[in-house]
Amino acid sequence: MSNFPNQIRASSSLIKRFKQRMTNPAAMMQATRHFTTLEGHRPAIVHKRSLDILHDPWFNKGTAFSMTERDRLDLRGLLPPNVMTSEQQIQRFTADLKRLEVQARDGPSDPYALAKWRILNRLHDRNETMYYKVLIANIEEYAPIVYTPTVGLVCQNYSGLFRRPRGMYFSAEDRGEMMSMVYNWPAEQVDMIVVTDGSRILGLGDLGVQGIGIAIGKLDLYVAAAGINPQRVLPVMIDVGTNNEKLLKDPMYLGLQEHRLDGDEYIAVIDEFMEAVFTRWPHVIVQFEDFQSKWAFKLLQRYRNTYRMFNDDVQGTAGVAIAGLLGAVRAQGRPMIDFPKQKIVVAGAGSAGIGVLNAARKTMARMLGNNESAFESAGRQFWVVDAKGLITEERENIDPEALPFARKVKEASRQGLREGASLAEVVREVKPDVLLGLSAVGGLFSKEVLEALKGSTSTRPAIFAMSNPTKNGIKFASFFCLVPFAGIGVLNAARKTMARMLGNNESAFESAGRQFWVVDAKVRNAFTAGKLVIHISDALSIVGMIIELVALYTQGLITEERENIDPEALPFARKVKEASRQGLREGNGHIGHCNQGNNMYLFPGIGLGTLLSGSRIISDGMLQAAAECLAEYMAEEEVLNGIIYPSTSRIRDITKEVAAAVVKEAIKEDLAEGYREMDARELHKLSQEEIVEYVKNNMWSPDYPTLVYKMD
Repeated sequence: MSNFPNQIRASSSLIKRFKQRMTNPAAMMQATRHFTTLEGHRPAIVHKRSLDILHDPWFNKGTAFSMTERDRLDLRGLLPPNVMTSEQQIQRFTADLKRLEVQARDGPSDPYALAKWRILNRLHDRNETMYYKVLIANIEEYAPIVYTPTVGLVCQNYSGLFRRPRGMYFSAEDRGEMMSMVYNWPAEQVDMIVVTDGSRILGLGDLGVQGIGIAIGKLDLYVAAAGINPQRVLPVMIDVGTNNEKLLKDPMYLGLQEHRLDGDEYIAVIDEFMEAVFTRWPHVIVQFEDFQSKWAFKLLQRYRNTYRMFNDDVQGTAGVAIAGLLGAVRAQGRPMIDFPKQKIVVAGAGSAGIGVLNAARKTMARMLGNNESAFESAGRQFWVVDAKGLITEERENIDPEALPFARKVKEASRQGLREGASLAEVVREVKPDVLLGLSAVGGLFSKEVLEALKGSTSTRPAIFAMSNPTKNGIKFASFFCLVPFAGIGVLNAARKTMARMLGNNESAFESAGRQFWVVDAKVRNAFTAGKLVIHISDALSIVGMIIELVALYTQGLITEERENIDPEALPFARKVKEASRQGLREGNGHIGHCNQGNNMYLFPGIGLGTLLSGSRIISDGMLQAAAECLAEYMAEEEVLNGIIYPSTSRIRDITKEVAAAVVKEAIKEDLAEGYREMDARELHKLSQEEIVEYVKNNMWSPDYPTLVYKMD
């Protein structure tokens, strides 16, 4: 989080390259276009030595300090004599992690994932470079720990988990002081801020100051996925009080124990914060995170044309959904330009839901000509259902943001529907191409709803269950819990987890076992005769996590009729009568492919692309470019198999491509002003391949820099 100006030491190769450029003008122009500093490979000037270095997570290398550095920084004798490589350090940490995972629990109430979070957080506290090296190398395993779903649990318990400060806290009591407060942060340059007021954390509601956990988790992914230098990121909590009565009465709560500010007082606090951070860091990008719907849209509209900022809940979620929706069109074997023909039923009309609706309508309208008639036509493709049912113009006190999507009474009537019609009724009558869930209400996608979707006129309808957090998420009916035999280990763990939640007795284990339908590999079949493409949010439910293991090639359902059944699978074999009641029999599994959607596919690339383009604002076009890039990322064969989102193991490559698309769009819209040595004029000269290379070269990697001591 401190900047490194003037930290590149001249070398013979640098001098040689400079001389060549001076004597060859053509080579000089070519070299200028390609020259970028590889992020994270500069020697670092430090102003501390000895134990001060070992206690600083930004610069601490632990046992990896070379002997020359130990002499230079007065560390000789303060560390064991054997110098370890970073790979050896990772091996030691991983071995310790596996051994300590169980020991780190606080008893049966402390989940396994939270134990992992504690251990990783301790590494973060003492050696930041090693932390990100471990995170990047194991992103599939650890992203759900440092980000959703585990971060929701962290936020709920943050007052008890807090050990050392990370980020900055601005409160209602700091009014009038924020301009001076920002100078308390030690970094001379900050590239990325994630800010929250804790009012709506992952659908868990108002968690007050404890919501800073989500800002920390998001920035971990900015570093791991986008290669933003960790010394130039800043998590921020704006504490304006809380309306959570439990926290107001909790003596251990760390935030202001007073009710939330509202109205002009609230706006004044956010205004002061924005003015302060952009005064000190004029080129910083601010991501708003988990603000309640009441303020999310208002603040976005208030600041988006003045500051480099965006709201991930509104715009990031929308972008990921648009990418998925376009991917679903491709999965039907149709070109993406057919997207405006899709009929979409949406469950949920909060900030995320309306954000997705607005983005989808804009995308459709752009494809139809981007005029008033196109917008009107696009709006007729959506049917929105909230907690009170179908939204029509008859709805009293309708939210202004939802009003453009309210159906006309006559339209609804012609479809056999009315104001307040249930989700199942709407799906049955509309026969949509897409069922899109953006609600924190659990159990919406019931068996009745899914059976209704079988009547879709689409050749391959898609389900998008985009919901946080785990315990509140939209859940599929149990007959969707289809897993390959390879997942028996996961099944046992999942059954134990369910049983513990149900009482941890024999009856609970038996009940939990009935939630699973196990298949294994041989015959190719698909759920509802090959029709269904399923998308699941990053934090759905234990059921959702298991669905991700679904195989496309299956021998089919395992029942008690199976000959020579593996003993490990026997507890999960279905009774023949149970299978029969579902219209299934031994060996005829009906399997669809499930995708995991996650905002992490887009927000790191949006931030990185904005940074490297130097764009003054984050435009709708840049967000659209990011979404379309993600939609096009998957190969045709993968999409036709129902795989519309890539594996998170490819997240750095995905982010690189998304960032390049954002840079390209910023250049096209004449918003780009350049970054470091690459000014706007040079950016305009770059080809597509050169933009991608430019992005790649400016992504920080977790390599220990050479440390050079300089006295203050």
